[in-house]
Amino acid sequence: MRFMIIVKSCPEFEAEVQPDSDSAVMAAMATYHEELAKAGVLLDASGLKPSRVGWRIHYGPSGTEGVSSRRVVDGPFAEAKELIAGYTLIQVRSREEALEWSRRFPNPVREGAEAVVEVRELYELEDFTPSEALERFKAMDAANVMNKS
Repeated sequence: MRFMIIVKSCPEFEAEVQPDSDSAVMAAMATYHEELAKAGVLLDASGLKPSRVGWRIHYGPSGTEGVSSRRVVDGPFAEAKELIAGYTLIQVRSREEALEWSRRFPNPVREGAEAVVEVRELYELEDFTPSEALERFKAMDAANVMNKS
């Protein structure tokens, strides 16, 4: 089972010019991620740059040719609390194990500050109804595994 621990953004993160954060926070994050790695459950982790350097693709109703319209909207985006500042991707045996790891996640802002971390389970290919398209995804997944070997 894979879970994503999502660090919700805040005005402080969105205002960052450089990724230099509190040294105590960095040390706590390094320790936590080392523990995940030693336990063999860490798949990936990274911080995201502020939304002002990102963009969104907005899809609209189908046009005359039956294709959805797309438009690019550059950041920054309002409502920092709705944005993602970073993530940690883990693979564990159960929801309970994911819950235990997420409870240990350090405060991403600083101790005593208000912060939110959201945890979501990822879909696995086995969760979907068999189809030709699903078989294509499975083939890509198998090729990725072989390329990593």
